Amino acid sequence: MTIKFSAGEEPPVDLLAATEELYRDIAEELIRAKDKLRDGQFDEVKAAVQAVKDLKLAFQMVMDERTRVEKLRKHVAGVVHDYALDFDAARDEIGRRLARLRDAAGGG
Repeated sequence: MTIKFSAGEEPPVDLLAATEELYRDIAEELIRAKDKLRDGQFDEVKAAVQAVKDLKLAFQMVMDERTRVEKLRKHVAGVVHDYALDFDAARDEIGRRLARLRDAAGGG
């Protein structure tokens, strides 16, 4: 599937890149807080705890959204119970069986 954007319309945000940047920022904040704690500056304990909470929350949000997107992708693709339904093949098989029934009915 190809997605085309109209002139003047901005492409969607690269969520993976944005998420990686968020993780990098929070990780850097944790490293700075750890270094200050090592130097005896205990005023950074609260910032470190908050950074850990932010990282955990961001991770949970990303995983929840990933689950929703995967579920939607499977739904759109026709995947049911971890396998895709091939409607074209099913239609062909039904046609073959109906043709055999017609042939059998005409031969008697």
